[in-house]
Amino acid sequence: MFKEPYSTAEYQAITRRGFLGLSGVLGLGLAASPIGISLAEAAKFDRHLYKVSRSRPEMGTLTSITVLNYSKDQAYEAIDLAFEEIARLTKLMSRYDVDTPVSQLNRDGYLNGVPPELYFVLRESMRYHEISTGRFDITVKPLIDMYARLSQSSGGISGHEEKIHDLLNLVDARLIVMNESSIAFRKHGMGITLDGIAKGYIVDKAIGVLQTKGIKHALINAGGDIRTLGDKGQNRPWKIAIEDPQKKNDYPDIIAIKNGSVATSGNYEVFYNREKILHHIVNPKTGLSPLMNASLSVQAPTAMEADALSTTLFTLNPIESMRLVQSLPHCEALVVTRNNRKIKSTGWQGIKI
Repeated sequence: MFKEPYSTAEYQAITRRGFLGLSGVLGLGLAASPIGISLAEAAKFDRHLYKVSRSRPEMGTLTSITVLNYSKDQAYEAIDLAFEEIARLTKLMSRYDVDTPVSQLNRDGYLNGVPPELYFVLRESMRYHEISTGRFDITVKPLIDMYARLSQSSGGISGHEEKIHDLLNLVDARLIVMNESSIAFRKHGMGITLDGIAKGYIVDKAIGVLQTKGIKHALINAGGDIRTLGDKGQNRPWKIAIEDPQKKNDYPDIIAIKNGSVATSGNYEVFYNREKILHHIVNPKTGLSPLMNASLSVQAPTAMEADALSTTLFTLNPIESMRLVQSLPHCEALVVTRNNRKIKSTGWQGIKI
C-alpha cells in the first residue's frame, strides 16, 4: 500500500529492522515494510555476477532494488532509471501529494486528460472489484479519511456508527464513470485510494525498465511488495520469508521464486484505534476492518496481481479466499489467521522446514 510520507526524522533513523529488511537483496527477502534512508551497495556476488543494491524512500516505504549483473556500471544505470520511473509514477498515483491527478480527482470529483498509466490502474481496479464481488474497492477513501481523523482524538470511533453507515453510501466503484480521457464520480464526496494496487503496478513498471536495459537477474522489494526478475544466477531461486504478523521472526513460511511476485497484507501496519481492531484494510461491505485474518500472502506472476489480491483476500474468510485464489491462473495464497492457524491454497509451495 501507499503510505503517507514519513518525516525527515524517521528517514534519518536507520533502524535494525531497516537493515534486516535489506536482507532480501541477497537471498532471504523479508516480505516486510522497512524504513530507512538511501543506501547503495556493490559487491562480487559470485565468480560471474556483481550484486548491486540501492535503497531509497519511495511510495512511503523503503524500496530496495537489487541487480545481479556482469557489469556494475550497467547495473547502476538500470537501477537509477528504475527509481526514476518509480518517482514518475508515484506522482501520478499518490493521494497524499496535492498536485497528483488522483488528488485532483478526489478534490474536484472529475478529471480530464487522464494519464494512460492511471487509466490502466483504474481499469484493473474495476476488474478486481468485479471478480471479488465488490470486496476490492478503491472508493473506500471517505471511510479511511474519517478513521484517520478519529484516531487523533481520544474518543476513537465509538459512537460514530451512523456516520460510518452514511459514508458507506459513497463506497461503490460502480459509481465511477470513466473512459481513456476522463473520470468522474456519480456522488459528491466520493474519493479513491490506490493503496491496494498502485504500488504493485509501479514495481512491475520498474522491473520493465530493468529489462529494457538488459538486466536478467533482479529483485525489487517495496515494503513487502516483491517482484523478481529471473533467478540469482546458476538457476538459483530467490528465497522470500513471509512476514510474521506477531513480529517474533517466526516466519509462517519461506518461498523460492523465479520471475514472480509475492505480496503480504496484514493487520499489523497501521491502526486507527487503541484496541488495534481497526486498521488500514477496510471491508467495503461493512466499513470495518476484517478480524478473522492476521496476514494474507499471495504469489502471482506480477506484483500488481499479488498486491491487489492480498488486499482483496484479506477481507474474506479463509474458505472464500481459497476459493477465489484457486479460480485464478498462476495465483496461490497463504492465510495466517488471528489464532495463528496457517491455511494454504493447493498450489502454494513453501520450503520452510
